[in-house]
Amino acid sequence: MNDEAIRALLAQYDRQLRLGARPDGPGTRVERSGPVVRQSGPAHAWNGVLWSGLEERDADEAVAEQIRHFTALGLPFEWKVYGHDGPADLVDRLLAAGFTAEDAETLMVAEAATLPTSVDLPEGVELVPVTDAAGVELVTRVHDRAFGGDSSHIGRQLLDRLAAAPDTVAAVLAMAGDEPVSAARLELYPGTDFAGLWGGGTVEDWRGRGLYRALVAFRTRIAVEGGHRYVQVDAADTSRPILQRLGFTALTTTTPYVYVPQAPQVAQAHRQPSLS
Repeated sequence: MNDEAIRALLAQYDRQLRLGARPDGPGTRVERSGPVVRQSGPAHAWNGVLWSGLEERDADEAVAEQIRHFTALGLPFEWKVYGHDGPADLVDRLLAAGFTAEDAETLMVAEAATLPTSVDLPEGVELVPVTDAAGVELVTRVHDRAFGGDSSHIGRQLLDRLAAAPDTVAAVLAMAGDEPVSAARLELYPGTDFAGLWGGGTVEDWRGRGLYRALVAFRTRIAVEGGHRYVQVDAADTSRPILQRLGFTALTTTTPYVYVPQAPQVAQAHRQPSLS
């Protein structure tokens, strides 16, 4: 994919998934506030800034307004900064305002129809769709082991979506007998060309056996069946080489900047992670 095609696809992504974002679960709302599009919702939901079109003259006030908004709600929040977002010193302004940077990732996209939709599994492993609370509990167990920390907020988000809008989400487990060893989810964005691959994680003893690729293929098949042209991933450094080999193209970087209001109840909510 040449530079012009990458720029066009990135503009399409911004238009459909950032500017045109819809609430991603019950009790959440997406709204535009001047040069910012943000989502607010329950403490276990993703809360933060989805898109911003800032200029030097309005950037500081826009940042301050988001801090006021989420602090009034008693919520920590994430400002998701993409590599092409302006102004050029946006990151410096966020850091000066009290935000903390988390790990950068790479936004990667592939034409779904060009990707494998099935991959051979290790002997004794099968892929199982997640449809109920018991399956969601196994997903969170895998994520806890694969990534460390507490993934209960992801489980609550997934349960919300399965109950309220099951046509917009799918999740899958790789089971080695009775043991869950890998898990991932797919978010479908109705009315857009994109579906999102999220949360692909494998417990340490099962890495390097093709499970990540199998979960990508399983979810890609669902995306194709749902009429989505592209699948996208916010890829960690460990996933990027695998995705490149599969045919994904890097569009830009994305870095979460997190702000935690200092009220005691908000700090406690942040210790029980509310951001995905």
